[in-house]
Amino acid sequence: MVFLTNGFRVVLGLPLEASPNTASDSSSGRNPRIASAPFHASAVQYAQPAKKKGTSLTPMRYRQGQTLRRKKKKTVERARPPAVGERKALRKRIVLSNPNALEVEMQDFSPETIIDARLRGAVLGVPVSMVDQLRAVQAFKPKQGWSIFRRPGTVMRQETLEMGRLVEKISGAGEASEKGKVVKRIITGLKGSGKTVHLLQAMAMAFLKKWVVITVPDARELVSGETGYTAIEGTNPPHYVQPNATSALLARTVEANNEVLSTLRVSQKHPALAGLTPSSTLADLAQLGFQDAAIAWPVFQALWAELIATAPAAGSEKDFQTRPPMLVAVDGLAHWMGESAYRASDFTPVHAHDLVFVQHFLSVLKNGEASLKNGAMLLYATSTSNNPSNYSLEIGLEQLAARQNGISPSSPEYPSPEAFSNADPRVLELFKPTEKTSSVLELQTIGGLTRDETRGYLEYFARSGLLREHINETWVGEKWSLSGGGIIGELEKLGRHVRKPAQSDSL
Repeated sequence: MVFLTNGFRVVLGLPLEASPNTASDSSSGRNPRIASAPFHASAVQYAQPAKKKGTSLTPMRYRQGQTLRRKKKKTVERARPPAVGERKALRKRIVLSNPNALEVEMQDFSPETIIDARLRGAVLGVPVSMVDQLRAVQAFKPKQGWSIFRRPGTVMRQETLEMGRLVEKISGAGEASEKGKVVKRIITGLKGSGKTVHLLQAMAMAFLKKWVVITVPDARELVSGETGYTAIEGTNPPHYVQPNATSALLARTVEANNEVLSTLRVSQKHPALAGLTPSSTLADLAQLGFQDAAIAWPVFQALWAELIATAPAAGSEKDFQTRPPMLVAVDGLAHWMGESAYRASDFTPVHAHDLVFVQHFLSVLKNGEASLKNGAMLLYATSTSNNPSNYSLEIGLEQLAARQNGISPSSPEYPSPEAFSNADPRVLELFKPTEKTSSVLELQTIGGLTRDETRGYLEYFARSGLLREHINETWVGEKWSLSGGGIIGELEKLGRHVRKPAQSDSL
């Protein structure tokens, strides 16, 4: 097909040619006009596409194989995974002796030394025969500095001497005897002030006086959902029992107090426990509970009834002996002041006070002196290293401190919960006094050591070979200030830092 445009002839698919009517000869001196077609249907380019780098267009030969080459991974020998419970055992491992430390001559805890005011500021050693008892009740904690000394020992501070005098009075010894008295205290203080060690000192004194020691070393384990629980039939609102936790409590109690429990015979009637005989001891009674966790809670109730008994049942008068006083120590009280990690059948949270294990020890703290006729000391400590924030507990302790300082509940200075704070009434009711109680719940705040007590404590570090400093009043005052006013946990950090003597430059 031919088109004519501007004097040129355009043939589709053919090159352009000049029209004969166009003056395009070379004699005119001008180049011929070259026109381009506005469109065409010919292929623009027939060239081969550009080759990509790294590719070969060589045709594959017949039956030519391609092999995928990979680098073989080296076989890595993996270590054996830890056994069940091995990590927890390592985390809770307690070392009470360091053979590299120097051996220090010091007096041990004894009925005479716990009330000797001349030993204030001195470090007393824990008797070797008592270490296993304190281990049984889990009085030692992993993060305490027991592993840096030759043997465990604690400093005699003012609070320790005061507690020793109370133990002496409740035991019925001395002129100012108060046999049968019940002392109830909540122990608070700053982190590192020695609250847990204060409980340990109380346990050591109770073992010396042949008391029965019952402890809850970590209150968190009872409400964190780590142990089994079951509802008690016929309770409204429903209450829950923890068989395994109760069985562990009975095991600790028997192991630590076997010397005392094995000499006391059963004096009350327990028809639900068929394994008892008239010649059974309290140690035999407690063993029924940790041998069979299903009956651990009834066994604990029976053991508690035996320990608070003041007279035998009919027919058991022959072998009845007077029951010794009791020491009940609980560490981490704040974990019991709210909802637990357990769930009811409708998936609502279970309050900690609905667990009968917790409910028992809290009821003893509130009005237990009515039944503790043989004398007792109840020490419930708060923990600042692992302490949940609980507004109701804070208000309850502030109200307790206000009443202890003589502030009436009707006074405007008396602390009360803020509006819309949703304070737990069950927690606040625990700290309110009742008319029936004869002994008053006390609040004891553990502070720092005095300067004299600080010097005696740091001298113990120097005699053990940990501290290489010349101890004088100026140096002690400096460390006392750096430790926040004698906080024993901070003093331990300062005392255990070993400084090497300066080396001479001339060799």
